[in-house]
Formats: sequence, C-alpha cells, structure tokens
Amino acid sequence: MITRRMAALRLDIPLEMAQRHNLPTRMSEAELAEIERNPPAWLVQSRANRTGKKPVWVELRCDVCGFTEAARPKKWWPAFTYLTCDYHGSEELPDAEAGLSRTEVDGIGNAFIGIVDEAP
Repeated sequence: MITRRMAALRLDIPLEMAQRHNLPTRMSEAELAEIERNPPAWLVQSRANRTGKKPVWVELRCDVCGFTEAARPKKWWPAFTYLTCDYHGSEELPDAEAGLSRTEVDGIGNAFIGIVDEAP
C-alpha cells in the first residue's frame, strides 16, 4: 500500500490535487498503475497545462548526512549553497568562502535549513 502523498509524487501532481480528485488516503500499487495506464481526464488536462518552468516536486538532500525528502518548491526559496537537516550544527559545513556572508533560511521542507552564501 502507498499513501496519497506517495501517489501524488509518482503522478507528479500536487497533494492538493490528489485530495481534490478523491484519490484514496491509501492505495495499492495496482490501483496506481491503473491510473498511470489510463489517466483520468483531470490528470491528462493537468499534464497538458504544465509549462515545465517550475517542478511540482523537488528532492531535498542534506549535504551533511544525505537524508532526503520530497517537497513542493516555494517561490521564496533562494538558491541554496547547502541544505542541512535542522539538527546539524553549522560547524559541520565548510566555511563560507572569503568575502561571502552566510545566511540560514529556516522552514525548508519538513526538517531542513537552507544555507545561502552570498556577497554582502
């Protein structure tokens, strides 16, 4: 059995769309395979409307331990130099290059901090 969230990831649709179109909270691999083989009209339309400019899901990966999480990208996310789990200390990352300042951005995915090194 897979969750609705995992189905949304595999179908490359937002979780909100999966809920709106009544995908069950849990489904079998066979049920998901059937949706992929014979997509409903709303899924066909969604895929046809996609511009390709903004991904529906991104994989976040901790640069310290390698932990990964799939998340919906946010417009306000800057370009990160590093991503770390929120429990890692800054001493576990390389220092910022000379002349760059470091900013931490909380609230990335469920458990990440984004690190941005940029010129002041």
